[in-house]
Amino acid sequence: MSLIPSLLGNRGIFDPFSSDIWAPFGSNNEVSSFANARVDWKETPEGHVFKADLPGLKKEEVKVEVEEGRVLQISGERSVEKEDKNEKWHRVERGRGKFLRKFWLPENAKVDEIKANMENGVLTVTVPKVPEKKAEVKTIEISG
Repeated sequence: MSLIPSLLGNRGIFDPFSSDIWAPFGSNNEVSSFANARVDWKETPEGHVFKADLPGLKKEEVKVEVEEGRVLQISGERSVEKEDKNEKWHRVERGRGKFLRKFWLPENAKVDEIKANMENGVLTVTVPKVPEKKAEVKTIEISG
């Protein structure tokens, strides 16, 4: 949390609903907290696992790509519901709009073997790791 004031200057309280902070595409004031989809990243002995909460999205509305060889990019969009002239909205809190998250993958990532799965609104991206080479030990016979 201590990084927030330094990233935003001395603007005061962090507001995730402020469109000037989270509008990466610059053309849409409908961007909300969904624009910064929450992602967990953990490392296991076998690889790196990314989990993104994307409630209400279908797998067809989400893209997982690798840019520049080592940048994992997760993006998508939740559409705004169409307004009916006979309806009156009292409150809109559910996130909507475009989102884009990028992560620099470590050098030991096997980018050609990345797998992605979407289940119950949670996207799981698994990036296997290149196995670490164990140092070879060569015993030298001592003469004398």
